Amino acid sequence: MSDTLTPVLTANWGTDKSWTLKAYRAAGGYAAVGKALKQTPAEVTGIVKDSGLRGRGGAGFPTGMKWSFVPQDNPNPKYLVVNADESEPGTCKDIPLLLASPHTLIEGMIISAYAINCHTAFVYIRGEVLHVHRRMQQAVAEAYAAGLLGADILGSGYDLDIIVHAGAGAYICGEETALLDSLEGMRGQPRLRPPFPAVAGLYASPTVINNVESIASVPAIINNGAAWFAGMGTEKSNGMTIYSLSGHVARPGQIEAPMGITLRQLLELTGGVREGHKLKFWTPGGSSTPILTAEHLDVPLDYEGMAGAGTMLGTKALQIFDETTSVVRTTLRWNEFYKHESCGKCTPCREGTWWLVQLLRDFEAGRAVEGDIEKLLDMCDNIGGRSFCALADGAVACVTSAVRYFRSEFEAGYTTPAWELFPYERSALFPVRTKQLVTSGEGADA
Repeated sequence: MSDTLTPVLTANWGTDKSWTLKAYRAAGGYAAVGKALKQTPAEVTGIVKDSGLRGRGGAGFPTGMKWSFVPQDNPNPKYLVVNADESEPGTCKDIPLLLASPHTLIEGMIISAYAINCHTAFVYIRGEVLHVHRRMQQAVAEAYAAGLLGADILGSGYDLDIIVHAGAGAYICGEETALLDSLEGMRGQPRLRPPFPAVAGLYASPTVINNVESIASVPAIINNGAAWFAGMGTEKSNGMTIYSLSGHVARPGQIEAPMGITLRQLLELTGGVREGHKLKFWTPGGSSTPILTAEHLDVPLDYEGMAGAGTMLGTKALQIFDETTSVVRTTLRWNEFYKHESCGKCTPCREGTWWLVQLLRDFEAGRAVEGDIEKLLDMCDNIGGRSFCALADGAVACVTSAVRYFRSEFEAGYTTPAWELFPYERSALFPVRTKQLVTSGEGADA
């Protein structure tokens, strides 16, 4: 792994008006498009495949391999869909990237679409981030005006249209097939697979769906070569990526670094856990990944390292919690989110997340009874792996890992409310009135 930080995707974030075409081109932007269009689509796909780029949306599937699955003999149009529905709790990397440098994504989309023989591409943006949606639309308009989109791009004979679409604010639409249903104008719900999107995706046509960061990484790979990208990171997790740190950390934000950096190193770069406190637990990739503790500070933050620790890298959303935090309360709040965001299609998820919340509220209020921990784990066993998508798996992952590392806190829920053991005002990032927090706890009892 490289020893230094690697500003590639974030290199121009501090530039004046970095989101404009003028600023992006001044930093060498769109040079990769010219290089890519002089090669064959198969050659471009080969470069990305050789680089070892893996999907940055959470699954970590090899990007170039996903492109190669598109059947070119299918007579239907080929589509590229960029998943910008960033809504995993704690995740904050794609939205800042779009806000600071939307042309990085557009350039990546042109190259990626060319590689799969696609002439219509979509960016599906989370509906709440209206300012980002407008910035993306403005950037697309600039690209059209400059001849970088539309017909005969840079005189190459290649045509591409990009459509910016705003979602309606549903967490489930971050799941790729639910996103496709939403894009087609239907209710966002996951599809049964097979067929997979590469064969029958958008409008039943071959479709590649990639995360913002995955596609935004393509121009740098084309410019610098596959070996350059593969030379960063670890043996099986190549390249640089954006980690987002939030919670009880001195200086939260985004850090771009080689894959395989450790949380200890990231905390050193961000001033550590907030002054006067120590790390208790953390998420490596948002709330849907099993939590880890201080004993995992030196585990490499790559796909293999996280798998070895019994969790997943996910979206690299590092939520940091110090010793003032109630694990029971945190787990409950996460599951209230999953209960609310369940699309309702699958019974284990729709009903199971509701029951998890009821039982976790008992633990928080100190009114759980002997055997409730076993009941909680049994519920998780009957929910995980029994739904069309991974929402249910995420809901139970935070519960089972919380019980694994902090069982005593759940046992305390037999007699004592969590807000007495861990006064909530102590873990708050900003000053709040104690009365409000107590009311929140009492409200959970209703």
